[in-house]
Amino acid sequence: MPARSLIIIAFPLLVTSLAQVQSTDDHATDRAYIRQAESDWAESVVTNDVSVLERILADDFVGVDIDGSHYSKASAIKDYTHPSDFASNHLNEVEIRFYGDAAVAQGNEGWKKKNGATGKFVWTDTWIKRNGKWQIVAAEDLVPGPAPTMRP
Repeated sequence: MPARSLIIIAFPLLVTSLAQVQSTDDHATDRAYIRQAESDWAESVVTNDVSVLERILADDFVGVDIDGSHYSKASAIKDYTHPSDFASNHLNEVEIRFYGDAAVAQGNEGWKKKNGATGKFVWTDTWIKRNGKWQIVAAEDLVPGPAPTMRP
């Protein structure tokens, strides 16, 4: 096969390969930011660091707490004025999917309370990029119950 034919065939393949690499890297910085922000929020449950909530929650944020009640950014910040019951709370896993200027983060955290109780939070957060800044506009949290037992 002449060299010119190889170039004509290889060039589109190279461009396609580069485009695929670029598309997987398009959100690398955003993914790293969101992952760190989710970790910061988990840790702030212990420290009551209000600056984390002020940075990552949008002003129009609405969350669904583990008891099914709704809360706002203002009420979340207000809750941080009370001493925390948590001795630790750490991000375990988070998966992030992007949809243009929106992202859905789903993950879980392991926690331990000061009284020794341990558990896990499972959550879904919806992120929106506005004016170049990623913020959470919606969140839903739950504490999973015990695993179901098998019936004979």
